[in-house]
Amino acid sequence: MANDSPARDLSRNERLILSLIRRHGPLARTALAQRTGLSARAITNLTRKLISDGFLDPGKVVRGKVGQPSTPLALAPDGAWFLGLKLGRRLIELALVDFTGAVRMHRQEVCPFAHPDRVISFARQGIGTLTASLPAESQGRITGLGIAAPFRLWDWGDEMAPWRGRDLRAELARDLPFPVFLENDASTACAAELVFGRTPLPADFLHLYIAHFAGGGVVLDGRLRLGPRRNAGALGSLPMPDGRQLLELASVATLETRLGHALPPDDAGWNVPQAIEAEWVAEAGRALAFAAMSATALLDLSLVVLDGAVPAATRLRLTEATQHALTEMPAAGIDRPRIVEGSLGRSARMLGAAALPLSHFFQPDGKLG
Repeated sequence: MANDSPARDLSRNERLILSLIRRHGPLARTALAQRTGLSARAITNLTRKLISDGFLDPGKVVRGKVGQPSTPLALAPDGAWFLGLKLGRRLIELALVDFTGAVRMHRQEVCPFAHPDRVISFARQGIGTLTASLPAESQGRITGLGIAAPFRLWDWGDEMAPWRGRDLRAELARDLPFPVFLENDASTACAAELVFGRTPLPADFLHLYIAHFAGGGVVLDGRLRLGPRRNAGALGSLPMPDGRQLLELASVATLETRLGHALPPDDAGWNVPQAIEAEWVAEAGRALAFAAMSATALLDLSLVVLDGAVPAATRLRLTEATQHALTEMPAAGIDRPRIVEGSLGRSARMLGAAALPLSHFFQPDGKLG
């Protein structure tokens, strides 16, 4: 993997400043000093360098308040660029994301199933198009490509057998001048909430993501934990009391089976009879509550974030159903966690893919979270 990057020389303190502004919005130097524990002089020197390097934009001076005038510092949108490739069962997406986390360009392709050759062709063409859309100076500030893809794709069915033995990251990396990263798509959805989300989050929480199949992520001490096989938080595989797995109860695939047809990959085409959706939401809520309570018993969590590739109204109903199901479960010896909605919806996995190179080069420890 190539190491060259416009951010390769950033110190940990510089990365810490950038991550604080990313999470909390524009901050004055006094606020940065308070949050980091660094001296005012150190903050001044570090932020001057970040401004000079093109990563921070100084805002207008704020006057009229108690004390000296202050200048809020914000992320410079063109400071760095990231590519995010999301591989789904029937939808492939590619996004060009700026330094603030805004999607500046987006391409997608709907297909019966994502054959590896088709994915690679789509990615190569799309990366070429998106890169060419930037001025030459900005092209040199693309720090990497992140890929969000389910692991063990060949387990999805016979049509996905061509994925066995293929290395998507390596095949794409051969043609690119910047590094390529790959993680499980549910893990990247959790990473997106950590890096780009605005929901106040504790240091420890569980992230549940409902897409074609259900998945999840576990955050401990403010960091996404991937596990030795990079498969931590594989909640879709969690066994349920009735012998099934969570993915058989709380996935869009289950809802599609009841409908007898596939649902389109956008909110506008989501047309599900109320009675069918209500039944699915109630069953999914009970299964998600079991997963939430199990994780809480193991890890002493206070919060569960529930997001998914579903319309906002459906996500709200799933959240309420899960919270209700929790109240009916025995909880002697532990405190029931609070269930809140995620903030990114369908874009979470794609943004999470872009967060992989961002985290590697710009987060304080080069880690997700």
